[in-house]
Parts: sequence; C-alpha cells; structure tokens
Amino acid sequence: MLDRIFISSDIEGTCGICHWDETELGKADYEPFRRQMTAEVRAACEGAFAGGCDDILIKDAHDSARNLLPAELPQGVQIFRGWGSDIHAMMSGIDASFAGAMFTGYHSAAGMDTSPLAHTMNTQNCSVTINGIQASELVINAFVCAMVDVPLLMVAGDVGVCEQAKRLNPNIFTVPVQRGCGSGTISIHPSEAVRRYRETAEQAVREGIAHPDRFKIELPNKFDVEVEFVKHFKARRASFYPGVRQTGARSVRFSSDSYYDVLRFFMFCL
Repeated sequence: MLDRIFISSDIEGTCGICHWDETELGKADYEPFRRQMTAEVRAACEGAFAGGCDDILIKDAHDSARNLLPAELPQGVQIFRGWGSDIHAMMSGIDASFAGAMFTGYHSAAGMDTSPLAHTMNTQNCSVTINGIQASELVINAFVCAMVDVPLLMVAGDVGVCEQAKRLNPNIFTVPVQRGCGSGTISIHPSEAVRRYRETAEQAVREGIAHPDRFKIELPNKFDVEVEFVKHFKARRASFYPGVRQTGARSVRFSSDSYYDVLRFFMFCL
C-alpha cells in the first residue's frame, strides 16, 4: 500500500507576504512571492519523500489556483491546478487513500488580528464560526481531513494559524514563518523558511506514517455555523438556501449533523 500525502497550498501565509498585491496573479509584486510559495511547497515535498511517503498530490488552493510553478516542483508529484467545482474546494482530490495531509502557506481567519491578510475563503465576510470556533480555512479543511479519516500532519503559515492548529491537535507539526503586526508582517528569512519546511515535513511524515492516530482531528457530532457578511445583501441572499436562518442584517446561521452539508452551504453561500 502506498503512503500518499495530500498538500493543500495557499499563499497568504507564505514567508514575507504582507499585501494583497503580493498574492494576486498579474500584479507587479506577485512574482517573487509566487516563487517563494513554490519553494516552500517544494521543500515540503522533499521533506515528505525523505520521511517515507511514496506519492504526493498538491492542490494549488489560492485564488486562480494557478500559482505554483509546476516545473520547479520535485519529480514524482502530481499537482491539481484550477478548481474542481466541488464542495471540497481547497481540498479537492483528497480521499481516504491518503496517509496524511499538510497545509502550506495558510493564514489567520477573518476576525483575527494575527495577519494583515486575515480572511476566510474570501473577503466578503468578516466572521465565520463553527460551534463558536473562529473558522479559518485551516479549521474548515481540517474538518475535511476528519471527514475522510486522513490525519493532519503539518500546518505552515502565520503564527496565528499555527497556534490554532495546535489547539485543534497539539501533535500537529507547525512551521510559523511570520506574524502579523498591524497592517504589516514580521517574517523570518525566506531561505530559513524553506529549510524549516523541509525538516519539519520530513519529521511530520515519518511520525504520521508510524502513528497516524496521533494526528487525527475529532469531527464534531453537530455543526452550528454562523456567518457575518460585510454587505447586508449577502445575508439576504444566503437566507434563501435551505436550512439557513437570517439572524441579523448581515448575519445568518446554519445547523446540521452532517459536515458534508456544511461544506455544501459554504459552497453556495459563503
């Protein structure tokens, strides 16, 4: 049986990033951080192979989903570019066949003050919570891992999201590369980030393959989701989705026993 690893790769938690222009395809400031994002993912792949995995699927999971430079990634990996138009979104391609997952370039949630680029899935909401937890993309996608019974081995990005990963499961390996400071960031050197990615991924995969249960996230039995939008008309529109109740001018609530239903709500309403 192959020990396959799934990597979901975002950009706002890439080392050194502090402005939206550094994250958007076509902007003048984007190219250096696209290359740093690719270097970090490459290092995670190299570490994962050294740790004993046999195969890697990378989901380019930011914006256009056309950020990573495929030719600069190690041979032997597969990369999912573009969007799969399915409820798994940033986790498209994951299933129970994977021995573990890693998140790279992840960032703090909407409503958190630990990144100048803090948001959840888009910039159209100012708060998303699941069972009272400020739902970063980390939380949303960690629960996807739990839904398909895949251990979450490593999370890398800003300090805020790494601390949140440890609250989900203290065994998860983390690679904090920068911290937010007002509208700026304080980061380590990009080359140091790459080194830490490689070393941590190797250790995470080696331990994850040997002891997978240590890295699993417990999926709640019930989900109470609240979203506060930036614009009031977004809440009105979402209120027509089955099971959604508008709770304020800009807020809605959705509850379900099924996380699949939560992901479907996010797909159409968030």
